[in-house]
Amino acid sequence: MPTKEVVLLDFWASPFATRVRIALAEKGVAFEGQEEDLFGGKSELLLNSNPIYQKVPVLLHDGKPVVESTNIVAYVDEAWPSPPLLPPCAYGRAQARFWADFIDKKVFDAGRNIWMGKGEELEVAKKDFIEILKQLEGALGEKDYFGGDSFGFVDIILIPMTSWFYAYEKFGGFKVEDQCHKFSAWMKKCMERESVAKYLPCPQKVYEIVIMLRKMNGIE
Repeated sequence: MPTKEVVLLDFWASPFATRVRIALAEKGVAFEGQEEDLFGGKSELLLNSNPIYQKVPVLLHDGKPVVESTNIVAYVDEAWPSPPLLPPCAYGRAQARFWADFIDKKVFDAGRNIWMGKGEELEVAKKDFIEILKQLEGALGEKDYFGGDSFGFVDIILIPMTSWFYAYEKFGGFKVEDQCHKFSAWMKKCMERESVAKYLPCPQKVYEIVIMLRKMNGIE
């Protein structure tokens, strides 16, 4: 049975779009990526496919749009069941969804508070960000990956966020590795995967995007 047409509307620096690229790569699903110009003008296809939020990523599977990155990764796992990204047991799946939700609510916004912050605000933002990573370290425990021995759902939700960490470190004046050894080891292990190495954005280029965003927000 031939694979239905798969198109991903994305933006290279978006950690949310990167989640979907990695998930599709893990499944061995061929897809066509369509880069959106988020600063110069979004395409009609994006606006029509995601009229509520008007943002990337959008997965078009046989012409039908699926939106919101965590939702898309879950869809990819159902649409192409092998290899599975979620654990086999109901409890394991519930835990994975909990931590994916935690990551969605906490990590990117906490990082944004670092590069948007100054003075005391910046110090508070750094403390909050490191605390979030320590909570994630606790969830990881002694396991290689969040789901256990195999790279899976939570790893896919979290690892793209790390491409922005270099920018947080530069503006925050700290090193993740100094604060969170286990988390850093997990990052390095994930980077060894072909899907991650291929699609994770270059941290230096993301840093340049953050410099631009700071100027746009009048921080420089």
